[in-house]
Amino acid sequence: MRRFLRLAGTIVVTGLATAYILSKIDVGKTLDILGSADASWLVLSAALVLFSVVPMAWRWQLLLATRGVREGFWWLSRAYFVSYAIGQVLPTGVGGDVSRIYETSRRHPGEITPITGSVLLERALGGAVTLLLAGVGFLLAIGRYDIGAYLWIELVFVVGTIAVGIFFFSRAVRRRLRFVLPIVRRLRVETPARVVYDGIHGYRDHPGALFLVCGATLVVQAMRIVSIWASARAIGIDLSVLP
Repeated sequence: MRRFLRLAGTIVVTGLATAYILSKIDVGKTLDILGSADASWLVLSAALVLFSVVPMAWRWQLLLATRGVREGFWWLSRAYFVSYAIGQVLPTGVGGDVSRIYETSRRHPGEITPITGSVLLERALGGAVTLLLAGVGFLLAIGRYDIGAYLWIELVFVVGTIAVGIFFFSRAVRRRLRFVLPIVRRLRVETPARVVYDGIHGYRDHPGALFLVCGATLVVQAMRIVSIWASARAIGIDLSVLP
């Protein structure tokens, strides 16, 4: 019942947001602009989105290999494309991640912990790198835009990211988590909780791999920024990449 209510709530919120956007734009004019878009810029934008899967699949392969799970690059790329498709259908941002965990664990029985950890850590590091890029964006915006209100939001996310990092990677914190065991056992979520925690904590001893994954994530985010810029150029919005 709870899952149904969550699904229904997500659909309602998404529908209301879509209705609000449609009420604020001229749909006919929008379709006309899209119909007259420059095909060359659209092709560039689409190509960047497609090729961004290359560094994403490589960083996932690296995280898996670090924990002893060997998988081919092309299969991981296919899994990424499938997860993209699922993410467009399911009313959730993590549906694609769940599909990757499920499909990979079927190919590697008994390796659910490192597989789950690789996907969740990939997502977490992506968020951390995005916060770093947001900080760079704020520096570039000084003197050009009013960023005061956003600084507090950025600060909250930075503090939260640091706290989550300490929670998952600190050995001192790990030793103090024993009091949580009776709670998760009572809630009957001990097994998935251990899979998530151990899957991420296991990367504590592999800083080199984490550094390389962060570098790949920077490349992916840069490609996405340029893709958005190319999409804007396709419909006649002539801005530099900086904004």
